[in-house]
Amino acid sequence: LHTIHSGRHEYAFSFELPQTPLATSFEGRHGSVRYWVKAELHRPWFLPVKLKKEFTVFEHIDINTPSLLSPQAGTKEKTLCCWFCTSGPISLSAKIERKGYTPGESIQIFAEIENCSSRVVVPKAAIYQTQAFYAKGKMKEVKQLVANLRGESLSSGKTETWNGKQLKIPPVSPSILDCSIIRVEYSLMVYVDIPGAMDLFLNLPLVIGTIPLHPFGSRTSSVSSQCSMNMNWLGLTLPERPEAPPSYAEVVTEEQRQSSLAPLGACDDFERALPGPLFAYIQEFRFLPPPLYSEIDPNPDQPTDDRPSCPSR
Repeated sequence: LHTIHSGRHEYAFSFELPQTPLATSFEGRHGSVRYWVKAELHRPWFLPVKLKKEFTVFEHIDINTPSLLSPQAGTKEKTLCCWFCTSGPISLSAKIERKGYTPGESIQIFAEIENCSSRVVVPKAAIYQTQAFYAKGKMKEVKQLVANLRGESLSSGKTETWNGKQLKIPPVSPSILDCSIIRVEYSLMVYVDIPGAMDLFLNLPLVIGTIPLHPFGSRTSSVSSQCSMNMNWLGLTLPERPEAPPSYAEVVTEEQRQSSLAPLGACDDFERALPGPLFAYIQEFRFLPPPLYSEIDPNPDQPTDDRPSCPSR
């Protein structure tokens, strides 16, 4: 122990967190994950002075990984029965663009609900958080509603389609998937509220991460993202014979060419021939005609090195 004399003393310190994965800080109904720094001051003949300061730890979840970028979809159907009477089926199909999201994002829901029964039903969607606590071989589970939305009522024989109906994710803690005592999971439930019967529901798993979606995907999914790009341009073919460029006379008139020619000086010295900026002398070559164009090589069998070249100007 180091003896501290009377007066004010400050000590700078730092701790490196372990490289092993640490569960995200979490406060649940039956348990929590907390991290804190504790300092103690020991004095002779007095009780020690203790101080604890909490800090937050996030186990980063990158939603740009291929497993979290995969779409989630499902289909279910239900037939209502009342004693010996059977009505038509109620069908539900739903799909979302990916599995991973971050708080603040909106989930676009694509769904189709068809009501062939005799009852009026209501399509709905909700995000649920499921907390699971494990201790001494037992498990307790808590399910909480995070966000929800409601569609239009469907009478018998009607169909409703959701083309990207948005459900925003409020600020929530990220998923906890690698902790042995606490597990936090999320799911999107798209369901049909049926009066007088059990609802028809479809669960789509979600993972709430900490690293948001990158416009071009993360490093781990960069290859798959590039392969999934639109490759329609590969089907384009080049023309069999290139189209000849326009003739020189069609582009530049004789008056333009003559007016652009700078007067030639009698001085042969290169330094005295360029008293001004270099770009002022480029105009002399502005409207000079290009070399003659030929679509067919007049000497196809002649080696490349022996072919005549156009004289330079």
